Amino acid sequence: MLKMDQVHVIRHKHFNEGHGIRKIARDMGLHRLTVRKYLEDSEPKRHETVQRRKHVIDVIGPRIDALLAEWNKRTSRKHRITSPRVHRQLVEEGFHVCERTVRLYLAEKRRAAAEVFIPLVHRPGDEAQVDFFEVTVDLNGEGKRVWKFLLRLMYSKRDIVWLYERCNQISFLDGHVRAFNTLGCVPHRIVYDNLTAAVKRRVRTGERELNERFIALCSHYLFEPCFARPGEGHDKGGVEGRGKTIRLQHLTPIVSGTSLDEISQRLQTDIDLKWGEKKAPDGQLLGDLYDYDQFSMKPLPATPFEARLTRPVSVSRSATVTIMGAVYSVPVSWARLDATAYIGVSDIRLVCRGKQRTHKIQAKGGKSIIFRDYLPELARKPQAVRQVAPELLAELGEPYNRLWKMLESTHGSLKAARVLAGVLGAINDHGEALVSQALLDALSSTGKACSLNEHSVLSSLAGRLPSKPVMDAACIPPALRFHDIQSGCAADYDFLLAGGER
Repeated sequence: MLKMDQVHVIRHKHFNEGHGIRKIARDMGLHRLTVRKYLEDSEPKRHETVQRRKHVIDVIGPRIDALLAEWNKRTSRKHRITSPRVHRQLVEEGFHVCERTVRLYLAEKRRAAAEVFIPLVHRPGDEAQVDFFEVTVDLNGEGKRVWKFLLRLMYSKRDIVWLYERCNQISFLDGHVRAFNTLGCVPHRIVYDNLTAAVKRRVRTGERELNERFIALCSHYLFEPCFARPGEGHDKGGVEGRGKTIRLQHLTPIVSGTSLDEISQRLQTDIDLKWGEKKAPDGQLLGDLYDYDQFSMKPLPATPFEARLTRPVSVSRSATVTIMGAVYSVPVSWARLDATAYIGVSDIRLVCRGKQRTHKIQAKGGKSIIFRDYLPELARKPQAVRQVAPELLAELGEPYNRLWKMLESTHGSLKAARVLAGVLGAINDHGEALVSQALLDALSSTGKACSLNEHSVLSSLAGRLPSKPVMDAACIPPALRFHDIQSGCAADYDFLLAGGER
């Protein structure tokens, strides 16, 4: 094909100077047909002719299709069909064909079968996309694999992230609550893949049976859950691509911190800073687009959703419950009762008969025992006190540590355990604050460690405590407040409550 300056010379010589086609061809060293072509059209185009029949493809095409239909049932993601393997099979069957022909045929079949992607339109406040991504962080000098929750607004391209130790339903629910609280509003639709935190199972009609807690989340915030086709992550390509970009741009090199909350807050601040500087393709700041997003989204409900899983548990005879493979203590008065566990991201709240106990969540096989829960039993079991003394004293602190060290150095651990059991009984009767102050006074008055013994400590302590706990007058029924009963039975109280006089 000639250059445009040559085309210009040809046309100028013919139309302006009046030279014939034969002379122009002779002067410029071109064929007459070439000159004629550029005189007819200043920008000649290639004219497609009828495609020549490919006799080899006509012969091997049906056989390749048959091989693919047969082999597709015996493949996996890593055992895929390649053109060298198909070519080898054809040669073994006696076909005379080169590998390049087979490769071009398979490439054309893939091109014809490939999905065509539709350019979507994202409207203010309408759509968000959610996903989890695995990342690595440095927690207190130790590399740890954690999970990044990401919610991305598709119109303004704002990202809300948070890091979690586990990729489970509790983290999934908590991530939504945090994201909505940060945004101050809720998008109309959120797109997910078919993760088990939301989808219990898929039925044959293509519908999905959703998890009960996820349904509760959707009902609380009134957004519509939408789901990508199975195995088609590009259906939510906005969050898929952004999740990888955040890992490379904001979490590389590996970031460090003392807690996931600290790292998450720094990460969100860094992402917001960069987002505020970006512009849309039309030149608008993304922050201005976010104003439209906020105006169009749903308002937050009056109260946030409680991102916890509710699970009934049975309290053992040891006043413990087992949840997700970890053991947690409860007050001894709950032993052999049924309780309810509210499992959160970082803690577990246990409730029984209107009372509750909160523990920091433990890994599978871990334990969280609060020995204060066992004071009524420990007061009666000095040997048990001796076995759990280090853990119990770590909870009680001073002056109990001081008492234990003085008694143990003087009389040994068994005698010290007996004294401490008596002190625990006083705590159970009078309360820890009152006993702690009385014990401080008792230790000051007993003087040197060598003068300490069971009698001196307990008698000194008893002298500084009320003879018996004083009941608040408001707790006494009005009919009994002005009666002094030195000894009696239940029938005496029934008589007085009925209005009788002594």
